[in-house]
Amino acid sequence: MPIVKEADCVACGACADACPSSAITIGDIAVINADACVDCGACIDECPAGAIE
Repeated sequence: MPIVKEADCVACGACADACPSSAITIGDIAVINADACVDCGACIDECPAGAIE
């Protein structure tokens, strides 16, 4: 499952928009729901801050 680096996340929402399973919610940072995540990596590719690995 992708991991959000809290210090780098700017909560822009690009990852949530790219997530095909709607597993990401945005608050102060992006939060990935492990039960809904399908490990596709779309969020990693879309994050402009490089905050997801």
